[in-house]
Amino acid sequence: MTMTSRTAKSTARPAPVAALHIGSGDPVLLLHGFLLSPHCWEQVAQRMSAHCEVYAPAFAGHWGGPKVEGWALDVYALADQIEDQLDELGWRTCHIAGNSLGGWVGLELARRGRARTLTTIAAAGGWASPSLSQVRVGIKFASMIPFIEIGKRLGGAAINNVLVQQVAALLVTKRTSAVARRDLATTLTAVLHCEAMIPLILGSLRAPGMDDLGELSTPVRMLLAEYDRIIPNSVYATRYLRELPESADRILVHGVGHVPMLEAPDRIATLIAEHIYASRGHLRAV
Repeated sequence: MTMTSRTAKSTARPAPVAALHIGSGDPVLLLHGFLLSPHCWEQVAQRMSAHCEVYAPAFAGHWGGPKVEGWALDVYALADQIEDQLDELGWRTCHIAGNSLGGWVGLELARRGRARTLTTIAAAGGWASPSLSQVRVGIKFASMIPFIEIGKRLGGAAINNVLVQQVAALLVTKRTSAVARRDLATTLTAVLHCEAMIPLILGSLRAPGMDDLGELSTPVRMLLAEYDRIIPNSVYATRYLRELPESADRILVHGVGHVPMLEAPDRIATLIAEHIYASRGHLRAV
């Protein structure tokens, strides 16, 4: 199922979608984070669709995405899935922006030569394998499993509960009041319908680490969220800061949390668009 801009504005109960696909112009791929869905990109996609053809797919095992085969899933398998979808669209290359897990997949796609430009937003994967940091992030997500199982049993009572929504908002944003209750309910719905949680935790612990990033030729803009409570910059961004090419933009986005598209869609859309348009003239945005 493809969501159009008209569907995205609907006030009806959110439904799972395979992808948001709107607009025309430069091809732009938007990749969501772990446990989430294409819905988190709705506001950014709408803002960019006037000048870009925007495609935001659901990852395998996530709400609206393909089923997961087997007990383990990793970033390389997700990159394979997205490559197949790009081939179906006829997009040999495109501009890519990814949040968290989506940023990690975006880096892998850039390594494979599929990215014209890459914007990472609070990218995951900035750890060695094996490493203590890798285990710690796995434990952090695994600790959420009991709460998610309770939420599944409560269903709408949990999704629409103001207190539960505020706790979720505190995890992924800084200014919780900037996020509409509908968006928080949709975020919780995506989390409760994600079947890839355990497979991705297991797969990420077993998968080989990323190669050195210094050889990337793709123009990269790395956005760090100032108030990232999921993967704090002080621990998980240091490798990216050290290894990305000197030409890469490194930007700290003030006053936002781990999923800044929810609370600051104008700023995120602008930062992505700036990077895309600067690349046309081989300019470096500063």
